[in-house]
Amino acid sequence: MSCKSKVAPSVDFDHSCSDSVEYLTLNFGPFETVHRWRRLPPCDEFVGARRSKHTVVAYRDAIYVFGGDNGKNMLNDLLRFDVKDCSWCRAFTTGTPPAPRYHHSAVVYGSSMFVFGGYTGDIYSNSNLKNKNDLFEYKFATGQWTEWKVEGRLVARSAHGATVYNDKLWIFAGYDGNARLNDMWTISLQDREQALWEEIEQSGEIPPSCCNFPVAVCRDKMFVFSGQSGAKITNNLFQFEFKGHIWTRIPTEHLLRGSPPPPQRRYGHTMVAFDRHLYVFGGAADNTLPNELHCYDVDSQTWEVIHPSTDSEMPSGRLFHAAAVIHDAMYIFGGTVDNNVRSGEMYRFQFSCYPKCTLHEDYGKLWENRQFCDVEFILGEREEKVLGHIAIVTARCKWLRKKILQARDRQKQKSKLECNEESEETGSGSQKDSSGKSSRGPPLLEVSIREADAQPFEVLMQFLYTDKIQYPRRGHVQDVLLIMDVYKLALSFKLSRLEQLCVQYIEASVDLQNVLSVCENANKLQLDQLKEHCLNFVVKESHFNQVIMTKEFEHLSTPLIVEIVRRKQQPPPRVYSDQPVDIGTSLVQDMKAYLEGAGHEFCDIILLLDGHPRPAHKAILAARSSYFEAMFRSFMPEDGQVNISIGEMVPSTQAFESMLRYIYYGDVNMPPEDSLYLFAAPYYYGFSNNRLQAYCKQNLEMNVTVENVLQILEAADKTQALDMKKHCLHIIVHQFTKVSKLPNLRSLSQPLLLDIIDSLASHISDKQCTEMSSDI
Repeated sequence: MSCKSKVAPSVDFDHSCSDSVEYLTLNFGPFETVHRWRRLPPCDEFVGARRSKHTVVAYRDAIYVFGGDNGKNMLNDLLRFDVKDCSWCRAFTTGTPPAPRYHHSAVVYGSSMFVFGGYTGDIYSNSNLKNKNDLFEYKFATGQWTEWKVEGRLVARSAHGATVYNDKLWIFAGYDGNARLNDMWTISLQDREQALWEEIEQSGEIPPSCCNFPVAVCRDKMFVFSGQSGAKITNNLFQFEFKGHIWTRIPTEHLLRGSPPPPQRRYGHTMVAFDRHLYVFGGAADNTLPNELHCYDVDSQTWEVIHPSTDSEMPSGRLFHAAAVIHDAMYIFGGTVDNNVRSGEMYRFQFSCYPKCTLHEDYGKLWENRQFCDVEFILGEREEKVLGHIAIVTARCKWLRKKILQARDRQKQKSKLECNEESEETGSGSQKDSSGKSSRGPPLLEVSIREADAQPFEVLMQFLYTDKIQYPRRGHVQDVLLIMDVYKLALSFKLSRLEQLCVQYIEASVDLQNVLSVCENANKLQLDQLKEHCLNFVVKESHFNQVIMTKEFEHLSTPLIVEIVRRKQQPPPRVYSDQPVDIGTSLVQDMKAYLEGAGHEFCDIILLLDGHPRPAHKAILAARSSYFEAMFRSFMPEDGQVNISIGEMVPSTQAFESMLRYIYYGDVNMPPEDSLYLFAAPYYYGFSNNRLQAYCKQNLEMNVTVENVLQILEAADKTQALDMKKHCLHIIVHQFTKVSKLPNLRSLSQPLLLDIIDSLASHISDKQCTEMSSDI
């Protein structure tokens, strides 16, 4: 992610706009640098103590801090930080507050804060220490504290997870004073009189018993990451579906080597949700206090470390701090820093708000819908047929590209022969129906691949379009065996990225129930690396006795049984390789190369920009643009040529190339002047979302300089972006000494030069005019 960008407020399409709109309004405003950390005023000691193990919640434009400990005593004061004024105060309270505590939880529901559980007592004298299961409500409007008297058998706990969903408070896991927990309870917050604790029956891959972990809700699911769980501590991310009460461990096997890994296992960290992302900060990770900010994309299931902007004021590593989100920023307060020191610092982190890249989804839909297919693969002995798109396949796989070229040559030869035969028949007086095949368009190119069966080949095709394959379902050995067949194809087709993906999926899926089936299949397919993994799994001390007592072992082939026994008796020496693993090229890399020339011989459409031709690929354009998709489906021009414009405006050649880069591989980097031309392109061409528009706006907001102001002025004039034109003229007038030396000034059109003179005249005062005239 770029760290030198600014927040692009979401830019919605105005579908009521007509093509007769005269000018473009960009609505510039105040901006905060994206991914910037700012240190805000700390909490003064006379307002509230430095602390850790507290909670923070966000309500309207304020952060509320409750409880925690200052290193000597537990606290139960309530502090308020106004994010607009950046000022601290004690919040107004009335009634009896909760007893001093730490490792409690706090959530906001409606116009109230609810505080549950935690650890109470006197830590200084080490007396009366106990966990609580009480529930308090604080009304923001009146400052009133009220304890809810609730029926139920909920075990008292601290260091648990809590969130609000569907009018209910959900409590998960924690520590009861003797053991860690992983139970779940819920209570309705709508009616205090009817409130009752109910235990939730969980299913699926339930996280191990744990404490000191965060929870966050995103896309109607609750997420739990890492935490203290004894010997079982991991860096796993789990998601909980509220509707079915089902837990799922989020797999990481799809993350190829070289991809950003998940954060280290840790405890005492924070995790908040914003848009489609989860942000993990701080905590204690194997005796260190890291201060990187990790981001998880819920849609793509990928992690990355956020690089802060260059002007950031970074918080130091810490644990037992607390975090909350207001608008498009995260606020972090307090925590324990180095040498067990409590902090009273407040930090603000600016999120980025750009719509997600839909490149993989768009190509995936093209594969699922099978529109505009121009190739038919005939597979295996049964000659099963699978449709595809030449552009995508030839961009991603050199082996299949060669097959397609060979098939195309054969088709040309065949067509040539048929034309010669037709000519001879016509010459001899024979009549032939002129409507024929030509009226139906070119036939599908047939490509025969005897070494592939349809099911694994379809999985391989899914990878070519999306860079992903479906993760095997737990307990479904057939899924694993299918991925093995895909792996065999990946080796044959020399798809390194798919090879690595298959290996990681298979190795992660091997368990006591399927290891022998996988081993036997690997032996049959001559997949030595997977066979080696299975043999090592079987002879492992904790696995061996269980595996050899199964029915499957009795039916295993004799050579494999011999191998297992010998390996158990004399394990081979481990071989370590320093050779870097080839992870192949990604969808983005391949489509970039395709646009830059690798796909030239497969172009099947001509785009005309002001009369100049630019060859392109129908399937790619249709996948990414509903405008092209509708055109090619309904009224494809007979000459295969399409005039390019954005409304009434024809973009510059440079801007058009920027748009093609976005269409082919999702690139949003472009000169600022291109952004003016392309600002309306997402609306006109029907892209999946307004990502390009948001980046164009951000690009214009931050990148108009003396060096490029004349080019942007020309683009603003051509696109009728009047506010940007006014902004450029303002810069030119105030920096005219520098602008006047630019060579581009002499090549401006006469109307623009007159606009500059008018602006200069308006800017120069009467006094300056008098001084200038006296010099003449």
